[in-house]
Amino acid sequence: MSDNPSSPLLRPSRPSSTASSRLNDPDLSTESTPLLSREDVPVQEEGEPLPNGDLSPAASWLRSVQERFRGRTSVKEPGPSRHPSFVALALLTVVVFTIMGLGFFAPAVIEQYSKEAAVFEPTKLSIDSFTTTGVRARVQGTFTLDASRVKANTVRNLGRLGTWMARKVETGESKVRVYLSDYGDVLLGTATIPGIVVSIRNGQITNVDVMAHVEPGEVDGIRAIANDWLEGKLERLRLQGMADVGLKSGIFSLGTQSVSEILVFEGQDLPVFPKFNMTRMNFTEVSLPGHQRGMAANVSLNLNNNHPIKFIVPSLAFDILVPSCTQTDPYILLANATSEEIDVEPQAEVQVNVGGIIREIPDTLTKACPGSHSSPLDLLLGNYLHGNEMTVYVRGANSPSPGAPGWISDLLASVTVPVPFPGRALGNLIKNFTLANVHFSLPDPMADPGTPEAQPKLSALVKVLVDLPKEMNFPVNVSRVRADAEVYYHGRKLGHLDLEKWQKANSTRVDTKGERISELRIDAKIDEAPLRVTDDDVFTEVVQALVFGGKGVLLDIKADVDIKVGASFGKFAIKGIPAKGKVVVKPISRGFGSFSPKVGSIEILDTTETTFTLQAKINFTNPTQYSAMVPYVDLKITNNGTILGHATAKNVSVGPGNNKNIIVQAVWDPLTPGGKKGQGLAREFLSQYLSGKNTTLVLKTHNGTIPSQPSLGAALSSLEIELPTPKFSTPKTPDDGGDGDGDDDGPHFIKDATVLLTLIDTLREILAHGL
Repeated sequence: MSDNPSSPLLRPSRPSSTASSRLNDPDLSTESTPLLSREDVPVQEEGEPLPNGDLSPAASWLRSVQERFRGRTSVKEPGPSRHPSFVALALLTVVVFTIMGLGFFAPAVIEQYSKEAAVFEPTKLSIDSFTTTGVRARVQGTFTLDASRVKANTVRNLGRLGTWMARKVETGESKVRVYLSDYGDVLLGTATIPGIVVSIRNGQITNVDVMAHVEPGEVDGIRAIANDWLEGKLERLRLQGMADVGLKSGIFSLGTQSVSEILVFEGQDLPVFPKFNMTRMNFTEVSLPGHQRGMAANVSLNLNNNHPIKFIVPSLAFDILVPSCTQTDPYILLANATSEEIDVEPQAEVQVNVGGIIREIPDTLTKACPGSHSSPLDLLLGNYLHGNEMTVYVRGANSPSPGAPGWISDLLASVTVPVPFPGRALGNLIKNFTLANVHFSLPDPMADPGTPEAQPKLSALVKVLVDLPKEMNFPVNVSRVRADAEVYYHGRKLGHLDLEKWQKANSTRVDTKGERISELRIDAKIDEAPLRVTDDDVFTEVVQALVFGGKGVLLDIKADVDIKVGASFGKFAIKGIPAKGKVVVKPISRGFGSFSPKVGSIEILDTTETTFTLQAKINFTNPTQYSAMVPYVDLKITNNGTILGHATAKNVSVGPGNNKNIIVQAVWDPLTPGGKKGQGLAREFLSQYLSGKNTTLVLKTHNGTIPSQPSLGAALSSLEIELPTPKFSTPKTPDDGGDGDGDDDGPHFIKDATVLLTLIDTLREILAHGL
């Protein structure tokens, strides 16, 4: 042995053997070259003959050493055989070099080989039980080393050689600590794994079945990563696992190895929130302690478990939350829920049953948000009723769940999970929406255009038939109704019916016998709701169809209905329920001529050189079922197409049937619109009238008939109402005979023509007391 400490322990005295050269020659050592082989009897790694009969590198090396010693002794004289000594020396040399290579120079190579070649396929993961500090998890799978996964030839060859010689490795009990590298290296959890024995020869499969105890780490770290994942902020998850593992092979201890591994999950490797299908939802009224009533909700969900994991989730208590309007307190507690025990089987569908109790509706849920007319409940129900996905939040209850360890309750209470809740489009929730006892009021003629007062108004009885969802099995009472309605005629928009004010309502539940169908009938009375006409052409068609068409008019109504609902657990509003309905407007079947107007009495109020003003009481019959309040109406008085004046009525209330003593004022003024020609025609008409002939006046509408609604007057511009003039008569005198109150068949305007003063006195009396 050399005194120089830097000299090798074994100094080679000869050139390298042929076998060694073969090992280092890339042309002779290929991917298919076995590491260990023999020429005489091919043997597999487990002692079976190799299929191709090649020699492994170790066997080739041993054979070359033997041949070398045989060649050196063959030239000497024959003597006693020293083969056993040479064999022993060769074996000693191989062992020494193997120990030096694998024990001092190759640990890093073996470690790299193990990392690249190791393959663990989990076949089943189950949670055996929950403990006070964690869970007992059973892990089953297969372990194998696949040398083909190793890229570097040297690492692969040395790894196969070392693992072939070691054959099996046994680990002692170890603790694996997992840290979140991107979250300040907080401890995610610790797993205590018992010792296992695995075969490490290439291609050999070891069935692994261990029972590990897993304990959660720091709650703050788990909460942080859970919140980022739930909010969609987790783009990458970097985990670092660390463990001190004791190893031995057979009777030889390999010491304790410190193992550290970093795993990075990103993209599709990150877990996703499981999709679920709601199979059942039912709401019922229940009794609560203290003689109170509440609403119980029972929900069943199905979801798929696509992983080889099996466990039983104990019954857990949760708080059901909904979003609020404020940032300081983002959630509102709606209900308390408890899940049933959940049996999770690997690669199978999982059913989850949850029951909850709504004790009362909190005020914060129904109070309008700042700067808005909608409350959190309005937004929640609005999304649901329109089929949009809404989000409720689930958080572990602060009180411990019965049958569950305290650490589970603490962990669940620290995490708020958003649960997407599929909406249900309730387009057919309102089966029918109609108006009855319709009453129209014409606008105020003095109102400013565009204001609600300048629009016609409608009063009616609203009848709504609601098809209650089958899940809704608790009594409700509708106290108020309002709607935002659009009115259409033949598919074209006529106008907007403003029902934004809450109207009193009452409701009656009707259950169909033999069928699980319930309906809610709602009646509400609306008073003077403005009808804002948006298309004058459509409005003209509707009016003309009613007056001249002789048929009813069918109007379509599309509305968003709001209802205020009262239940045992509180009062709340459901807004934006879509509704469709039809309103049948009966025609004036016989035209306006069927009004049969008659003049009851006439009184002259004022006269000028060319005009006079009179007041008459008109009686007529309204053949329709509709009523109307007419604040102001102006009609032209014509004869043979010539305008002779105009008539005005104010604050006229028109109802179905007979309408008596409707006061109308008329101004006789033919000169202004017709000039001298009009004045001449008017003189001729008065001459015929005073002579006792049958005369008729015609009333016609015009653009100014209703000043705030010129379109209405234009729609009725072709309307003519014939008004027979009453017969002219004078009071009878005793000389005429009779009782002095009756009429006769002839005109008596000129009683006596002998004295002119008598005629003048008579005219003065007539003009003073009326015709």
